[in-house]
Amino acid sequence: MTKFLAFGEVMFRLSPPDRQLLLQTPRLDVWTAGAEANVASALAMLGHNAALATVLPSNTLGDAAERSLRALGVDCRHISRLPGRMGLYFVTPGAGLRPTEVVYDRAHSAFAEAPAGHWEWDALLDGVDQLHLSGITPALGPVPGRAALAAVEAASARGIRISFDGNYRARLWESWDSDPRTILKELVAHAHILFGNHRDIALMLDRDFPGDGEARRHASAAAAFEAFPKLEIIASTARHVVSSDLHRLSARIDTPNGHAQTDEIELSGIVDRIGAGDAFASGVIDALRHGRSIEDAAANGLALTSLKHSLPGDASLFTRADLEAFTPLGADVRR
Repeated sequence: MTKFLAFGEVMFRLSPPDRQLLLQTPRLDVWTAGAEANVASALAMLGHNAALATVLPSNTLGDAAERSLRALGVDCRHISRLPGRMGLYFVTPGAGLRPTEVVYDRAHSAFAEAPAGHWEWDALLDGVDQLHLSGITPALGPVPGRAALAAVEAASARGIRISFDGNYRARLWESWDSDPRTILKELVAHAHILFGNHRDIALMLDRDFPGDGEARRHASAAAAFEAFPKLEIIASTARHVVSSDLHRLSARIDTPNGHAQTDEIELSGIVDRIGAGDAFASGVIDALRHGRSIEDAAANGLALTSLKHSLPGDASLFTRADLEAFTPLGADVRR
């Protein structure tokens, strides 16, 4: 059975309860997190054979993280252990007009310190038909960046499809003497599917895309397809934030031959938006792996990301039945 493989760091996310400020009380809620792990777990929950390649610290924190991933159905045979620390990040959830705030504490984690030669791609890619990674891994430093490039080069050499989520994290890139434009271009050059918008493309191509939303998205997609010949699909969302509790969201998929655009839906009573982009990517990948149209893929991604907004923590825990029952109009009690 072919499998989907995600490559990236697993962290713990710590957040104060009940939308309080960080350390307003001495209690913190803890979730297993990480962009690539979120995608692998979401796809596993939807019934896919989804694996994760990462390094966890050889201590009880690493044990707990692996247990939580196994509980969601993720294939953990490619998780290795090295001495070091667990990457952490703190999220203070927004409320009303107060935005959500993120503080990273992930420097020198076991994953970030793993040498590029640690990864045996011949074994890791055996039986894999799609590799997924994001711009977070190269943002961690030059060594993780080389590991990410080795991963996409190995996958390309084997004819494996590659999906890449831009996930630009300015604070991570700015923490070292980085060149995000060059590094991201090298990685996206191997990708068949890109999760990103006009801002990601503008960064990589070092150009602006003026105009309104539709014109800008069309122009940026056309430029990306020209710059990256392997690229087949660009998937993105457009978000209008009214308050921390009320967003309006739509999804779009561009191809070299056209695009699919969903209607905008209203998300009220938002519980947690962190991880919503990973849920969108998972919904799109789920549809494409089932051979569905780009219209279906855009709608599927929008449905899963909408559901994720209702759930605390980073991961999407929804099943195929939940996804199929989704309606943008909301629903009464299911009995």
